[in-house]
Amino acid sequence: MNVENRVMPQQEQLAGLLGLGGDQPIQMLNLLKFHDTAQYDDPAEPKISGREAYMRYGAPMSALVASKGGRIIFSSKIDHLVIGEVDELWDVAAIMEYPSRAAFVEIATSPEVAAMAVHRKAGLKGQLLIQCSPAA
Repeated sequence: MNVENRVMPQQEQLAGLLGLGGDQPIQMLNLLKFHDTAQYDDPAEPKISGREAYMRYGAPMSALVASKGGRIIFSSKIDHLVIGEVDELWDVAAIMEYPSRAAFVEIATSPEVAAMAVHRKAGLKGQLLIQCSPAA
């Protein structure tokens, strides 16, 4: 299994998500890996951990998602791998619910998110974002 741990979605991935259709709520599984120290381009930014930098994005992002009808379902730090083998564990797993795929893309590509993204980019070493649906 090849894993490409990225920070930003690719346009073709967003288009593919929208191509699935439907206007029911969706859940997004976030697997987050933080830098030890935030990687800001601006040297005037404080020297903080990647987790702290990400929270400068995460808190207002959660509020934005809630204002658009979404919510946090689950968020927890990852402690230990029980089954399987990986080179490096993610730091946090979280599940966000959005009203629809279109609402997710609208939020993710909004100017508000773009303005906050500097903290997300500085904090994250990588991320997997997986759209999930209830099992049949």
